[in-house]
Amino acid sequence: MIGLKKKQACSVTEKREIIEPGHEQLSIEKQCELVGMSRSSYYYKPRCESQENLSIMLAMDKQYLETPFYGVEKMREHLRSLEYVVNTKRVRRLMRLMGLEAIYCKPRLSIPDKEHKKYPYLLRGVAINRIDQVWSTDITFILMKNGFMYLTAVIDWHSRYVLSWKLSNSLDGAFCMEALEESFVHGKPEIFNTDQGSQFTSTKFTSMLIDREIKVSMDGRGRALDNVFVERLWRTVKYEYVYLHSQETVRELYDGLKEYFEFYNNRRVHQALGYKTPADVYFKRES
Repeated sequence: MIGLKKKQACSVTEKREIIEPGHEQLSIEKQCELVGMSRSSYYYKPRCESQENLSIMLAMDKQYLETPFYGVEKMREHLRSLEYVVNTKRVRRLMRLMGLEAIYCKPRLSIPDKEHKKYPYLLRGVAINRIDQVWSTDITFILMKNGFMYLTAVIDWHSRYVLSWKLSNSLDGAFCMEALEESFVHGKPEIFNTDQGSQFTSTKFTSMLIDREIKVSMDGRGRALDNVFVERLWRTVKYEYVYLHSQETVRELYDGLKEYFEFYNNRRVHQALGYKTPADVYFKRES
């Protein structure tokens, strides 16, 4: 019974799954209160754009996987080559909405928040040869039939095992901290690597690492390969699942990703792992 369930340390998507419309004793408002979620979050629909913009965003997402160094102007010209009628302003807005930024070495043009300390990159030249040596995280954009969501994941570099993942309708840091907290079920790494996004440089996020005596490493600004294992994960997830399916609801997307990550961790072999699965390596199972 949902009336017996207490507030859980889980994502809004997971909490939404607990709610039982038409419950004989508990209203939706009361059920939301019991699981620690607002009614507005329960009734949330994926963020919408016009179908034309969604089509443009899909084309941009695919091209960004191929050429992450494309800025607004190059992306605009790519879209025009596909016969989309776009201008610089439109491409810039959609790239910002998607959380895309061209990767290239560039000077710092803004003053960082004083509360958001930047940490050095600790992994240059380091051999990754054991589990729980390095974990990392990132955020990517996920297109749906009538909207979009954001996905974050925490991955172990040595095994490629996805330790946790979460969906969100916004780019705030809450779902990133939820994913990080959930990953600690598996233990903790020696080093945790992120990019310099505000979700990961916040004191709330980094303190979760420092309090556990985990070394914090951050990508050099504009360096494409510093978080390469997560970038490879996004490419795999999108080409093997996201681009092959058209999900209409958040629930369908969540269920589909849950099934895919189970496959990725436990049944999908990796050539770089000697044709073992991430779970085989992370849990040191014999294949």
